[in-house]
Amino acid sequence: MTKAHRRTARATPAGLARAPGDGAAESAAVLPEIDRFRANHLRLSMQDIVTAAGRARVIVDDGESPLAWLARRKGRDGQTMISPTQFIAGERLRADFTRAQMTPRVTSNWEAPTGRRRGAADSGNIADVVIAARQTVRAALDACGPEFAGLLLDVCCFLHGLEEVERSRGWPSRSAKIVLQLALDRLARHYGLADHAVGNADARLRSWLAEDAVFRVD
Repeated sequence: MTKAHRRTARATPAGLARAPGDGAAESAAVLPEIDRFRANHLRLSMQDIVTAAGRARVIVDDGESPLAWLARRKGRDGQTMISPTQFIAGERLRADFTRAQMTPRVTSNWEAPTGRRRGAADSGNIADVVIAARQTVRAALDACGPEFAGLLLDVCCFLHGLEEVERSRGWPSRSAKIVLQLALDRLARHYGLADHAVGNADARLRSWLAEDAVFRVD
């Protein structure tokens, strides 16, 4: 890596490094729905994650989500307040939530005019995407349970800070972080995400033990 590249590269919450100037082109190529104007004005980064199907790359916005702040901030033990896997799980929920058009439209529409009216087929395709995204969000929230669903919506989707959540819910100070970590863990399990892949993916299961069985080595 040259000196110029060392000056421009920055670390992402997952510990990867990338050059900020590469984000717009890479994002536009990977996600066509992110137009070039928006890509140039978002702090986008690529994250490598491990899923049940293998490794995958996803795009996240580091500058908008409260999760990004938690993923960068370290506690007294030197560990970040949420893990890269927890961060990706929350950002994935927000991406699906946004794709489902469940957020209030309070900002300008940055979509460039196309110069033609969308046909009925295009409208039908968009509706299908929205419906599928809503089903995905509902499945994720159902998997997390009612005890975590509201908090995930507040922090990941509506971008409420932890102090705001604690005030609105009457929770003790610093309790929201602990509950959020538990909620993100459950969300990550639903998505099939893991911090580390351990063992051979092709290894076969040797045997099952009954729940009350005792395993001994003589």
